[in-house]
Formats: sequence, structure tokens, C-alpha cells
Amino acid sequence: MTDWPQFASPWWLLLLPLAALPWRRGLLAPQLFSSLDVLAHDAASTWLDRALRGAGSLLIAATVLALAGPYLPAYQVERSGQGAEIVALLDRSLSMDQPFGIKGKPLQTMPGGKILGYTRPDGANAATKAKVAREVLGEFAGQRRSDRFGLVAFSVVPLHVLDFTERQSAVQAAIAAGRKGRGLSETDIGAALVEGLGFFEGRAYTGSRIVMLVSDGGDHLEPALRDRLARLMREQRVSLYWLYLRSVGNPGLQAQADDSPGTEDTVPERTLNRFFAGLGVPYKAYEVDNPEALRTAVADVNRLENLPITYTDTVGRRDLAVPCLALALLALALLGVAAALGVEVPGLASATGAHREGRRP
Repeated sequence: MTDWPQFASPWWLLLLPLAALPWRRGLLAPQLFSSLDVLAHDAASTWLDRALRGAGSLLIAATVLALAGPYLPAYQVERSGQGAEIVALLDRSLSMDQPFGIKGKPLQTMPGGKILGYTRPDGANAATKAKVAREVLGEFAGQRRSDRFGLVAFSVVPLHVLDFTERQSAVQAAIAAGRKGRGLSETDIGAALVEGLGFFEGRAYTGSRIVMLVSDGGDHLEPALRDRLARLMREQRVSLYWLYLRSVGNPGLQAQADDSPGTEDTVPERTLNRFFAGLGVPYKAYEVDNPEALRTAVADVNRLENLPITYTDTVGRRDLAVPCLALALLALALLGVAAALGVEVPGLASATGAHREGRRP
């Protein structure tokens, strides 16, 4: 941290010597007296004169400083609290634009028999899974003021939406940005996990680290990618939470997975869950099939991950131009009041007038 101000336009400082003008003799209109010796010494007038000249100097100097754009530069400070570093991976695939389904007619069936969603009643319960996920994630972030959040939105490719920050305004804006546009039909969870783990690369380990996957589908991971994810998760020492937004008709994550060929393609969620469980890092999956279940799952994560954390915060640049302008306005107001009362103000009095006949020794 530096205590010294810096300037955006320092060349304005070349005008600072003008602040000495109010102290230059001859600015006041001369008064005609037969002899200055007949005037008694008036200490109050002397101090008033000095005060008005000082106000004039302050007016000029503060105006020049404001034009120069003074500011205190940004600096970093270490803070501590209760929380974690959390990277949220938010699924933005096409299926997330469907509501939580109920048994009934499928809304859409893709080639190969993949069902994207089921019909449900209209009204408040018809909110899409993506909308509910954003709302619950926003509520979760709002309850954890000491956490540092990062956000990745993904479908075919991961989008690095927000770097680590504890500023709630930025976090909430990033989560809300997920409502723009529509997702694509494919989901690459493996690429999203690699992107999310990259948030911790090169960072000092200062507390709990969480990767929170919010998705309604699984993915087939190649062996090389599995090895890479396992290595990264162990190196970064993360805890993995999967908020699985379960679709109607899906057997669920806990059902016994068949090892026969083709199983990973038909029910990739179960195989992905099994892979996560064998990574050797803290892992928990939540099967969610309605908005309230999602809120319950997020509340459980909120309870489990609330340990001490130390982090470095950046305090932004502080602008000093406004205080300078406030001082200039104050000085101008003092000079204006003096002029209104008939007091000769240095720099405002007329430069014309009679010359002094004499002067005090």
C-alpha cells in the first residue's frame, strides 16, 4: 500500500504556482490617506486579510489539483473469515432450459431416445431448471459473505465468466448473466471441470476449496482426461459437490451401473458419479428433482463448508478529485461571503484606484 497520491494528468500541476497570486502586493484597490501613521494598528483586519488571501490560494490550488486527477492507487490487503474458495460450474445445455419434469408426455425426445424433459403444470412450478439453479446459487452466494466465488458456464465449451471475488455485486451479476441466450444440446463436463480446477492454479492454499457442479446430465470421459482430472483434484486439494438435477425417468446416480459395453453412453451420470467417488478427494452428490430439494442440497453444502479462510483482497483505486473540488467550493464560498459583506477580497477588488500617498514605516 502506498500513502502517496498519484495523478492521472500531472501536467496540470505546472499551474500550482498560480496559488501565490493572492499574496502579491497590489492586488487590492489602493486607498487614499494623507498619512498611514494616523491609522491605528488593527490586528483583526490583518488576520482577516491573511485569511482571505489563504482562501484565494486554496481555491486556486484545489482547482488545479482536481484537474490533475489525484488518486490513491489500488493495493492488496490480507483478510480472514469463515468460508471457502468456491468455483461454481453451471450447466447451460439445452436440457437445462426445460422445467423439472413430472410423469407425463416428454417435451422433446432427441435421436437415440434421450428425453430432455417432461410436461408439468403451469405457474410457479414451471420454472426451468436453469432459472431455479441460478436463483438458488444466488441465494447460496448471498449467505456466504466471506467466500471467494468463481463461475464457469458450460455446454459444448466452458466459458470463464468470473474470476475469484468476494464482491457480491459481481457474483450476483455473473450468476444472472446465465439467463442470456439459450444453451446447446451437447454437454462437456470434463472440459468444465478442467477449467474450474484451473482457478486454483498457482494460488496459495489458504482454506477450503470447493468445485460445485450444477448439471442435469453426465458425460463420457476419456481415460486420459480421467487421469488428468484425478491428478488436478488431488494436487489442488478440492472438495467436489455435484448438484445433479435429475430428470424424470432417470434411474438416478445410486442405481447399480452395468459394466457392459455401451453403458457409459446410455447412463453416463451413474458412471461419472462412480468416477468422482473414486478420485480420493472429498465428494458428495445430491440428486435433485424439484426446486426445494435443490435448496436443501445447497443448504447442506453451506453447513459443511464453513471453515476459517485467509485470502488476499484488492482495495480499488480511490479518487481524490471530489475532495479537492469540495475544498475549492468551500474557499469560493468564503470569498463570496466576504465580497457580499463589502470586504476587499484579494484578486476580486478592482485594480483601479488612487495611489497611496504614504506608507507606514
